[in-house]
Amino acid sequence: MFEDRTAAGLQLAGQLAELPMTDPVVLALPRGGAPVALPIAQALQAPMDLLLVRKIGMPANPELAAGALAEGSNPIFNGALLQATGMTPEDFAPQVAQAREENAARRTRYLHGHPPLEMAGRTAIVVDDGIATGATFMAAHFWLRERKPAQVILAVPVAPPEAVDELRPLVDTLVCLQSPREFWAVGAHYRDFTQTSDDEVMAALAAAPEAGAGKDRTWH
Repeated sequence: MFEDRTAAGLQLAGQLAELPMTDPVVLALPRGGAPVALPIAQALQAPMDLLLVRKIGMPANPELAAGALAEGSNPIFNGALLQATGMTPEDFAPQVAQAREENAARRTRYLHGHPPLEMAGRTAIVVDDGIATGATFMAAHFWLRERKPAQVILAVPVAPPEAVDELRPLVDTLVCLQSPREFWAVGAHYRDFTQTSDDEVMAALAAAPEAGAGKDRTWH
């Protein structure tokens, strides 16, 4: 069990520091991924950005993810779920429009509208506080592919074995500190899993190394 998100990030930073990477950039999935990502960015002296993804919930059950949308990309959907419910992607037009608005609002709020950092030819390290189903990262994966990083590393403190198996082929390296077979929820693996606030996200971004701090540095 992790004490909190910062402690989990410190453990991940120790493992990531041993990996080969070139000109890394740390991409946090907000909000919970930000305090995990900060110790990693500081340890690698790498800039930190946000990878903005919003869940697309089922109309009758918003907590059940029918898909997800990364900013500037097309939505991805759980085909099996849509088939089982007889729904089509077009049925989610209102939810998709809302997700686009929320992603844009978050970039304005957290990053003052600055565009995402350049990814081409760099090591992209995607960080979250844990993975339950992997739907969010599936959308992030397509967003990253369009930006042509040289290498993608997914780093999370905890995830169920089936999610790890599903996501591992999508990345160059997957670092997961714990993968318990009895997985109930991400928060069950933290002593302190208090919801991360907007202020904490912005504080983490402000405390991270500036873009270019790790430029031209190669880890071996």
